[in-house]
Amino acid sequence: MEAKRDMMKKVPVREQDPKVRATNFKEVCLGYNMEEAVAESERCLNCKNAKCIAGCPVSINIPAFIQEVKAGNIEEAAKVIALSSALPAVCGRVCPQESQCEGQCVRGIKGEAVSIGKLERFVADWSREHGFVPAAPEKTNGKKVAVIGSGPAGLTCAGDLAKLGYEVTIFEALHEPGGVLTYGIPEFRLPKDGVVQPEIENVRKLGVKIETNVVIGKSITIDELMDEEGFQAVFIGSGAGLPKFMGIPGENANGVFSANEYLTRNNLMKAFRDDYDTPIMESKKVVVVGGGNVAIDVARTALRTGSELVSMYCLESEAEMPAARDEVEEAKEEDIQIQCGWGPKEILTENGAVTGIVLKKCISVFDENHRFAPVYDENDCITLECENVLLSIGQTILWGNLLKDTAVELRPNQTAQADPVTYQTAEPDIFVGGDVFTGPKFAIDEIAAGKQGCVSIHRFVHKGHSLTLGRDLRQFVELDKNNLDIEEFDTAKRQIPGKKSGIAKETFRDLRSSLTEEQVKIEAGRCLGCGASVVDENKCIGC
Repeated sequence: MEAKRDMMKKVPVREQDPKVRATNFKEVCLGYNMEEAVAESERCLNCKNAKCIAGCPVSINIPAFIQEVKAGNIEEAAKVIALSSALPAVCGRVCPQESQCEGQCVRGIKGEAVSIGKLERFVADWSREHGFVPAAPEKTNGKKVAVIGSGPAGLTCAGDLAKLGYEVTIFEALHEPGGVLTYGIPEFRLPKDGVVQPEIENVRKLGVKIETNVVIGKSITIDELMDEEGFQAVFIGSGAGLPKFMGIPGENANGVFSANEYLTRNNLMKAFRDDYDTPIMESKKVVVVGGGNVAIDVARTALRTGSELVSMYCLESEAEMPAARDEVEEAKEEDIQIQCGWGPKEILTENGAVTGIVLKKCISVFDENHRFAPVYDENDCITLECENVLLSIGQTILWGNLLKDTAVELRPNQTAQADPVTYQTAEPDIFVGGDVFTGPKFAIDEIAAGKQGCVSIHRFVHKGHSLTLGRDLRQFVELDKNNLDIEEFDTAKRQIPGKKSGIAKETFRDLRSSLTEEQVKIEAGRCLGCGASVVDENKCIGC
């Protein structure tokens, strides 16, 4: 018992300077400062059987890290997060918290959920500013693993394996690592030099090698990786980068871009409104087709590269739109017109270039089983003039020769078949995770896949271990927050950061300010502290 008490003692952290800030504009996407983070952590209620943990795809012990923030132990908070997430600065910025951890927060019953994402972002940024990075292993175990793809799934799997002593090499087809983090998310949401590159460097500091401009299946095959390079397992997390199209007239006209292509070109060109030579498209009127977060990113990017009028048209009602609520509100603040209940029928052209688009009324989006099955009124149409149409209707997978001479099987939608728990394919030493397995999802879901891929590979390489026994199946016994008899409970509001001066739609900088240190204290105190422990019911009953 004494030993247990010793383990629970707080480890003091270095003296903190609340004035430490990232002032370079490429690092402006900060969350809270010290005072703000502690204030926000105060809002946590420290609930039992925490629903926020159940809502997190990587099962971060959210109440635990918030309590460390509340106590001012930021380095300890970082250590708690690092046990589950390899990319906290990314998660704190681009995770859809309102539908995951924050969407499950008990405080949401009678008020506003704790700002879990902003607190995580604060901890990650504090760690970067103060030089705290996960320690590399003292020695390797002599075993080699190859990771194909350097997006969130690949980086996570590689980093976790490196912590276990593996010699890991990531093979990336493009010339910069990061996958969707580098090429697919705009600078104003996820700064590349200030956030993405430091996260990648942290993975490198664990001993991971990253080789770019290597197309597996062309430069070298998987068999050659195994037989000639000595790798004992392969994790494929190469993502879904091929755009989907609708097969409507005019779709191949000049002026039509897929979301993937458009965002990738912008990120490659660093097309800031105040610092670019030739914009990707020069048009006054742009129509974006789609209602997800990527469509919002595309629309906001179009404004920042010179378009005067940007309109979004989606099938869903605003309540059904898959885009996060805060993303929708930010788009509206930038005067992006969002029109719901319309789908494309035809893209109008003249001399091979876009002149407009015809949209048809969508009567319903889903069938009785909530499967995507849109129904249209073909006679209720509108015609819009525009010079560009940006299609954000999903992505699919381009395998090329990557799986040549392997036993890996594909589903009709081109995702790889694999065990849903272990991610092992029909080729025993090949594992898959992220978009290539599930289809396009969020970055946090890819991080979760990389984490589980590491667990499976670690067991596979060490022969004699079961890949399935004792796995975290995320089968939580959750607190039923809909049937609570709440006697008292403060209704303190979420802490809201201010905004920097400037016009959002004219810059790729993030104009959202950090909270003050006092706000951080208040927000940390709002946490109810749900789920002081995560119970493995195979070992204990959680007494």
